[in-house]
Order: sequence, then C-alpha cells, then structure tokens
Amino acid sequence: MQPNLLGIPETRLAPDPAAEMLEAGVDPVQVAAAQPASSLAWAVLAEDALADGDRDVEAYAYARTGYHRALDALRKSGWRGQGPVPWSHEPNRGFLRALGALARAARAIGESDEEARCTQFLRDSSAEAARELGL
Repeated sequence: MQPNLLGIPETRLAPDPAAEMLEAGVDPVQVAAAQPASSLAWAVLAEDALADGDRDVEAYAYARTGYHRALDALRKSGWRGQGPVPWSHEPNRGFLRALGALARAARAIGESDEEARCTQFLRDSSAEAARELGL
C-alpha cells in the first residue's frame, strides 16, 4: 500500500445493523433478506459459499452484491473513489470482506483480471485488511 501522500481522509462507514443480527446467530440468508443494503451480510454469504468449495459462482454473485452495496455506503459517507478505508473501524469490514471475497471468488472461477483488480483495491484501501484476509 502506498502511503496516503495526498492527505485523503479515512472513510469510516456507519454501523451496519446486520452486524448485530449476525452476531446473534441469525442465518445470513435471513439477514441479507432483512438488511439487503448490508455489505457485511453479503460478504458472510460469499465467504460461506467459498468455504463450501463447490459454490464459487454463487460466492461471486454474493460478493459482487456486497461490494456494490458497500460502494453505495462509501459514497454516502463522502468517499470519492480513493483513500483509506481502515480495517480497524469495525463497520468498514463488510466492504473489505466483500472485496476480499470477490477477489477469491474471481480466482475460483478463473477471472484473473478481476482477482488482480480487487486484490489491489483491497490493499490500497487497507493493507491491514489484506493481511487479515490473506490477500
């Protein structure tokens, strides 16, 4: 990750109401249906599909949905397409996890350009997230 030489402020997303539901053990499918704008719910569904090993296309679709929901939230928070999105700020993790899952799902279906783009975007957004997610 390049240092933030432009002085672009960090983006910190608002708390995700789905986080509480997921922590309480509600099925992620139910959480995504109840909170469809939640990038975290979609990221969890993508991660679960990837863990199954034979649901890569499904994982890709879930991850892409989470990624796009996160882009909407980032823009609402003032993000202009660049700058840090710190892993240390818990509400940012839905975006970062969806982006990481999208990179892994792209790899699984052989979409190497998308994998490289998403991996670099994750590293540029949060080097800590990239390390935590193994990318």
